[in-house]
Amino acid sequence: MDNITNITLYLPPSIQITDDQFFELCQINELIKIELNVDGSLILKPLLGGITSNINAGLTAQLANWNDDKLQGVVFGSDVGFILPNNAILSPNAAWIKLERWDTLTDEEKQKFPPICPDFVIELLSPSDSLKTTQEKMMEYIDNGVYCYEIRITTIIN
Repeated sequence: MDNITNITLYLPPSIQITDDQFFELCQINELIKIELNVDGSLILKPLLGGITSNINAGLTAQLANWNDDKLQGVVFGSDVGFILPNNAILSPNAAWIKLERWDTLTDEEKQKFPPICPDFVIELLSPSDSLKTTQEKMMEYIDNGVYCYEIRITTIIN
């Protein structure tokens, strides 16, 4: 299934999806990973194949192991969406947020798509992703505040 490409679904400007509606849409379509672009378009992504999923799990595990030593933040896998300051809702393959920033969110915000830009993100370039699109996504994270210890860090793994 790794050879299936992403699909962009463009909506008319008259259709504005709220954060709660988008969360509900994702919950009832759990077999499709959906991201919301800043322009209101939806990116539909296929489920990952075994090899890509295994690599992704390893990356998340390494990040979690690093965090266990530091106990300074919260680690996320690829199945969470973050509401960025520009209102896009993106889902990195792995992410980390400083604990003091995470603790500023309400329990309700933590239960849905957290309205926060991660401090660190990892994007795995899977066969269904293009390098250009992935680089644009990483720039969007940077433009919305991805940072780690006062330097902006993003990683694309091919």
